[in-house]
Amino acid sequence: MPLEAGLLEILACPACHAPLNDRTADENPELVCTGTDCGLAYPVRDGIPVLLTDEARRPA
Repeated sequence: MPLEAGLLEILACPACHAPLNDRTADENPELVCTGTDCGLAYPVRDGIPVLLTDEARRPA
């Protein structure tokens, strides 16, 4: 279930403050940082983004 567009516009990566790419329609819903040096992927659980760097998946 994709996040509301208004919510996605105000969310940013807590690590580098870059915008987030919405991948909540995928099998593993997450918000992925668009920053070139960061790229962290934050999980979305029960429709709620978990924007904690300790919970984020590192880029492959």
